[in-house]
Amino acid sequence: MDLTVFDNKQKKISSLEVSDAIFARPYNEALIHQVATSYMTNARAGTKAQKTRAEVRGGGAKPWKQKGTGRARAGTSRSPLWRKGGVVFAAKPHEYNLKVNRKMHRAALSSALSELIRQERLILIDQFALETHKTKDLVARLKQMDLTDVLIVVPEVDEKMYLASRNVYGVDVRDSHDVDLVSLIAYKKVLMTPEVLKVIEEKLI
Repeated sequence: MDLTVFDNKQKKISSLEVSDAIFARPYNEALIHQVATSYMTNARAGTKAQKTRAEVRGGGAKPWKQKGTGRARAGTSRSPLWRKGGVVFAAKPHEYNLKVNRKMHRAALSSALSELIRQERLILIDQFALETHKTKDLVARLKQMDLTDVLIVVPEVDEKMYLASRNVYGVDVRDSHDVDLVSLIAYKKVLMTPEVLKVIEEKLI
């Protein structure tokens, strides 16, 4: 399979030959959903914690005597029914792990990339670098290419690229070793250099 490579002015300058086994795979929606779900689930911290009535400080003394007050009997002021009391079914730290083997992960990435190519959402540009760290320069360049909702994948994210892109809505910048399935399918367009695509291809072989 040959993919077209453009320059900064969106003119075709060359073509890049890639593997059909990786970039011409059928779209497997179920697999992509499974891998994307596992990725987002594994990213959860699971650190939420609440206290039960036994863990809340205080409440050791009986609020009032058992009989004769006319009020309902109470053994502790830290009952879940009371203000400042414990929680009935308190949340505890929990690990959220969904395992996906390497073969499934690579197949899902290949399927997603193949679908991006079929939908013409993957754009190859010969080089993408910024001369300054100013956000307006990046926005102007993307506007020139008619790109608003885009993932930019470069060989290495330098300081200029990071500073220019960090406050732009709908734009994310990743390097070739930090591309994941969720980021690939989250944007309308994906902008890459041929060097980056070759690195991804070698990882998926």
